[in-house]
Amino acid sequence: MSADILSVFKTGGPVVAVLAAMSVIALAMTLFKIWQFASLRVGKHRVALRAVEMWIAGDRQAAYVAVEHHKSPLSKVVAHAMRGKTHGGHMVEDVKEDVMRVAQGELLELRRYLRGIEVIAQSAPLLGLLGTVIGMIQAFNQLEASGAAVNPAQLAGGIWTALLATAMGLGVAIVFSIVGAWFESKVENERAIMEMTLTGFFAHRITDTQQRDFGEVTDLGRKAGAHAR
Repeated sequence: MSADILSVFKTGGPVVAVLAAMSVIALAMTLFKIWQFASLRVGKHRVALRAVEMWIAGDRQAAYVAVEHHKSPLSKVVAHAMRGKTHGGHMVEDVKEDVMRVAQGELLELRRYLRGIEVIAQSAPLLGLLGTVIGMIQAFNQLEASGAAVNPAQLAGGIWTALLATAMGLGVAIVFSIVGAWFESKVENERAIMEMTLTGFFAHRITDTQQRDFGEVTDLGRKAGAHAR
């Protein structure tokens, strides 16, 4: 098996070796991202959403306790928002900006190494094309050197190098393009859930304030009307 791999590298040349090294690096980053997403419980929103419901219902202490030590990015952001609303007082806009800062930090952490996977997926076909060009150059160079006595085996060697590099480049690109797109979809979903949850979280406070103020104004209007009659 090892002899076959060495033979492939020897036949494919340096381009195939570079593609193999890139695929190993991309695989390592993929495994790290899988471990990271699993340990941070990416996509696990139930605890945070339930905590927001508890907060809105008035059970703020239990809501904060539920998300205080939960590892998911949404729970961390919601916990920060709860601390901000508890200690921020009337400075709602400042609290929002600070919560968005924390949310951006969580998303930035989730996107770590995704750019590397994307670069490898995009550059692999170009390296495969480079290997194809090099293989064809070798094939035609051997064809020219042979003159009238053309050896088909020598010509086939250059073509084999070209096809091997192309196939490997496309294989690496296809696999890690799919992997990168899957990770990006998970991060995008996390971003959308954060935005919707935080919008509802802060809008509830504003709505409650407006409702209370509106109720007070309505009560005063009713009392004034009753006295007028």
